[in-house]
Amino acid sequence: MSETVPAATATGASTTLQPLGLRRGTSGPGASEPAPSQWHRGMTLLAVISMFIGTRSLWTKAIVIHPVLGGVISLCYAAILILGISALVVRRRKALVRADLAVLLVALTLTTCRYILDHGNGDESVLAAQATHELLHGHLVYGQSWPWIFQQMHVGTTHTMAGGTDYSFGYPPLAILLTAPVYAVIGTNAVTLVTTTALLIGTVALWALLPTPWRSAATMVCLGFQMLPSYAGLGYPAIISLVLLIPVVVRWTGVGSGGRLSRPDILRAVCLGAACAAQQLPWFLAPFLVAGIYAVRRGELPARAALVILARFTGIAVLTWFAINAYFIVQSPRDWLSGILLPLTQHAVLHGQGLMGISYYFTEGSSRLDFYSYGSTLLAIGLLAVFVVFVRRLGPAATVLPWCAFYLATRSQDGYYLMMTPLWLAAAATVPSSVFASAWQPRLPFPRRRTVNATLATAMLAPAAVCSAVAAASSPPLHLTIERVQTNAQGITSVTLEAANTTGTTLTPNFAVSNGVGATGYWIIRTGPTVLGPHHSAHYDLTPNSRVFKLPKSHAHLRIRLRVFTDAPMTVSSADLPLPKTGAKTAAKTGLG
Repeated sequence: MSETVPAATATGASTTLQPLGLRRGTSGPGASEPAPSQWHRGMTLLAVISMFIGTRSLWTKAIVIHPVLGGVISLCYAAILILGISALVVRRRKALVRADLAVLLVALTLTTCRYILDHGNGDESVLAAQATHELLHGHLVYGQSWPWIFQQMHVGTTHTMAGGTDYSFGYPPLAILLTAPVYAVIGTNAVTLVTTTALLIGTVALWALLPTPWRSAATMVCLGFQMLPSYAGLGYPAIISLVLLIPVVVRWTGVGSGGRLSRPDILRAVCLGAACAAQQLPWFLAPFLVAGIYAVRRGELPARAALVILARFTGIAVLTWFAINAYFIVQSPRDWLSGILLPLTQHAVLHGQGLMGISYYFTEGSSRLDFYSYGSTLLAIGLLAVFVVFVRRLGPAATVLPWCAFYLATRSQDGYYLMMTPLWLAAAATVPSSVFASAWQPRLPFPRRRTVNATLATAMLAPAAVCSAVAAASSPPLHLTIERVQTNAQGITSVTLEAANTTGTTLTPNFAVSNGVGATGYWIIRTGPTVLGPHHSAHYDLTPNSRVFKLPKSHAHLRIRLRVFTDAPMTVSSADLPLPKTGAKTAAKTGLG
C-alpha cells in the first residue's frame, strides 16, 4: 500500500487521505492506476510460498542425475525469491499481474522438471498403458485381466474383500483414447505424459478464466504443494476429468442465461460429458450442477423454459458421453458396463481417512461393513436433496458437497477430495452467493424458519448417519485367538490361530496382515477350512504368500495386525500379532468380540 498524507480543505482542516505523490492536479506514469489490493498481494505471495514445497528434494535428485535440470531448478529458486519480494513491493496493479504471470511460468517449469525426473509407474498408469495397447491392437479393453504387468512393473495392487486382486481396467475410456496416438509413438510413458500435459493446460486455462486477483491461487492449487503434479505423474485419469471440468465450473450458474444456450454453454455441456467419460468422480458432481442450473434459471424464467434449457444442456452432455463410449459399447456392452462400474462394485479392501477407520484402525472390526456403503449412498442422495431444498444458501458449495459422501465409504482416501480442489477455487472466485438470491426453491408446506430448516436437513441426512453408526458399532464376526507366531531372522513365517464364527451366517475368511494403513496380499491357508459355518470354530495355519513377512530391524513399537476379510457379507475382523524375538515361539491369546 502506498503512503498517505492528509489533504487539506480550504479552511486548512485535514479531512481526507490521498496517496503520496498523487495529489490533485498531478500527472505522470501510473497516476491514474490504482494500487493492487492487499489480498491480491497475499494470493500472489501464497502461490510463491507453495512452490517451495518439495522443491529441495526435486533439486537434490536433479543435481546428481541430471545437472542441467538441477541448474534450471536453482534458477527457479532465485525467481521464487524475486517474485516473493515483488509481490510485496510493486506499486501498480499491472506490475502485480505481470508477477502473477511469472509465478505461473515458474510453476510450469518446476512441474515439467518434476515430470522429467520422476514419472514412475503406478497401478493406474500400468493399467491405462495396457488398456491403450489392447485398444491399438483391436483387442477387448474391458473384462480382461492382466496380472503379469503388475509383477513386471512392481507396482501396488488393489485387493478385494473376496480374497482376490483386481488386475483389470476400471475407468471410462476417454483417457486411453487420448493416450493412444501418443502411445503409438513413445510407448508406455505416454500415459503419464498425457496426464501431466493435461494438468499444465488445465492450470493455464484456470489461470486465464479466473478474475485477475485470483489467478495466482490457481497456480497454487494446481501446481503448488506438489499434490496434483504427483497424481499426474502417476497417470491418474481423474486429472483429465479435472481439466475438462474447469470450463464447466467457472461461472457455471451462467448456463442458459437469457433463456438460451450460448456457444460457451454448449462447450460446457460437451466438456461435462467428456469429463464423465474420463473418470467416475464427475458422476457425483454432475447432479449438483444440473440441479443448481435449473434453480437459477427457474428463478428468472417460467418452469417450461428452464426445463428446456436444462434438457438441452443435459442432452448434449449425455450424447457426448455416449459418443466417446460408443466403440466400446458395440465391442462388448456387458464387459464395458461392468468395467466402468468396477470401482463401485469391486468391494476393494478398506482404505482411507473416513469413518471406516473406526472399524479398521480403532476397533477389532465390524460385521456390517456394507452399512458404510449404504451410508455413503444415502449421504450422496441426502446432500443432493438438501442442496435442492436450500439452494439459495448452499448453491456456492455445489462443487464441495458431492465429495462429502466419500467420507462414509469403505474406500475414502484423500485423493477423491484433493484432486478436485481446483474446482472449489473456480466456483469460489466466479460464483458469488448473490447469484442464488432469487434462485427457485421447492415450496414447503410450512414456514421456512431456522429451527424448521435444521430439522428438515437433519431428517434428510439422518439415514446416512444411522447406517454409519450401525457399521461402526457392530462387533467383528470372528473371535480370533492367536496361538503361535513363528519367525526367523527376516520376519514372520507362519501364524497359527483359532477363529470362531459368532454370527449366524456362513463366512469365507481371507487372511492378510498389515503394519500400516494398508494390507499385504492374502496369506496362504495351509490347514483349516475355506468356509466357516455359523457358530463354528476352526484352527488355521497361515503362511505369507511371499514365504516371509519381513519385519524392520527395530520393531519394538511396531503394531502388526492380522486382518480377516469376508465379502458376502462384507466384514473385517482384526487381532494384534505379538512380536517375539527372532526365532522364538510365542503363544498369546487375543480375545475379540
